[in-house]
Amino acid sequence: MSYDLFTRVALREDIPAYRLCRGDVATIVERHSGSKDQEDGYSLEVLNAIGETIAVLVVEESKIEPLMENEVLHVRQLDEAEV
Repeated sequence: MSYDLFTRVALREDIPAYRLCRGDVATIVERHSGSKDQEDGYSLEVLNAIGETIAVLVVEESKIEPLMENEVLHVRQLDEAEV
């Protein structure tokens, strides 16, 4: 599946290096075409609840999924020391 720029997606798995969890929402800010033996990837921007950027990362397409109309966004707290 190919995603358009600025589409909001959910993570399919935890990404501990960025303190991100499966289901966290991110916005696609760039698409990266993979070579013949590589999966396409995306640069993602993750925002906190008030709209501040907390992470920018690149992931393979298989690590994201579209948001669905029967899903609800949820707020979780990051530890103060991690922000």
